[in-house]
Amino acid sequence: MNFVVLASGRGGNLKAIIDAVKKGDIQADLKLVISNKEDAYALEHARQAGIPAVFINPKDFSDRESFDRAVIERLQEFKIDFVILAGYMRLLSSYFIQQYRDKILNIHPSLLPAFKGGHAIKEAFDHAVKVTGVTVHFVIDEMDAGAIILQEIVRLDHSDTLESLEEKIHQVEHCIYPKAIELFTRGCLKIEGRKVTITKQ
Repeated sequence: MNFVVLASGRGGNLKAIIDAVKKGDIQADLKLVISNKEDAYALEHARQAGIPAVFINPKDFSDRESFDRAVIERLQEFKIDFVILAGYMRLLSSYFIQQYRDKILNIHPSLLPAFKGGHAIKEAFDHAVKVTGVTVHFVIDEMDAGAIILQEIVRLDHSDTLESLEEKIHQVEHCIYPKAIELFTRGCLKIEGRKVTITKQ
């Protein structure tokens, strides 16, 4: 199976995925990395690993769907079977989701459905929760609402700062995301409504 990673930032999860592919922990080919940010360090991670790295500028397109159609064209060129979002700071259009329905995975830094959106870590910290965590889920038209694949708890200590909590979250992300991707590639995920059953682990 061939897959793409869409990323907008530093590429920490992308690096973990690249490493997992190299070690054989993910039995699929990472064929392409695309970013909507020209200076995203994720693109550099891809180049260092010899993976095609493409910047597509949203300003060149009139709306979200036009941009997504351009992305889909690239995915078709590389015969992409499924899509991984890794810190991708754009909402996907309905058109994109229809093209890869049940084949788009995302990771979110909270225990969904708590703290949806782009500031989940800070919101959990500001609420002084005792536990937060990480969720890997399928992507649907509603933001951060797709069927949940894996979750892992992250506990907050009295000594935690926002920065230390972010680091804890990222460490868990880098472990849990490759695991979820491998389950997907081995056909171990069965979606029934909002429920994902993990089979033949």
